[in-house]
Amino acid sequence: MAERKARVERNTLETQITVEINLDGTGKSSFETGVPFLDHMMDQIARHGLVDLNIVANGDLHIDDHHTVEDIGITLGQAFKQAVGDKKGIRRYGHAYVPLDEALSRVVIDLSGRPGLMMDVPYTRGAVGGFDVDLFEEFFHGFVNHSMVTLHIDNLKGKNTHHQIETVFKAFGRALRMAIETDERMADIMPSTKGCL
Repeated sequence: MAERKARVERNTLETQITVEINLDGTGKSSFETGVPFLDHMMDQIARHGLVDLNIVANGDLHIDDHHTVEDIGITLGQAFKQAVGDKKGIRRYGHAYVPLDEALSRVVIDLSGRPGLMMDVPYTRGAVGGFDVDLFEEFFHGFVNHSMVTLHIDNLKGKNTHHQIETVFKAFGRALRMAIETDERMADIMPSTKGCL
């Protein structure tokens, strides 16, 4: 199998972002985004997804975190799409339930070639450490629209907002890991009756 790696740069008047990803990594990561809570969540994706992930971002944080968070989602989606390639031989679908103390989240992903996000996370407060939690939906919209995946995210239980979010990102990493795993029985088979994804 060819190396499943990608490096994508995205430069706009609002942000300058570089994402490097290796889907067959060991969970190594480095982040320089200027948004510490986002860095913490990106680390969950890398560690639980067993992908190597490096993200450098310079954004208009003097305005707010919105453009930086959304554009990181977009750039990560572009890098993921490039790295995953033609999708032959992969499982395609992934799912995970992840608890953290009182919180429990479920994430289900389909590398369908069709972008779609259904996200139901009833946050118990609007910010964590000054970070606007609504921005995570912008992050995931950016990711699905540019990776061309279908993603369902549900926080099933939770009272602590930090726990709610962390379970989402851990479950996302685990579901992603399952979906991109290769299946020897599939070999060079496209996991779709359409013949393409």
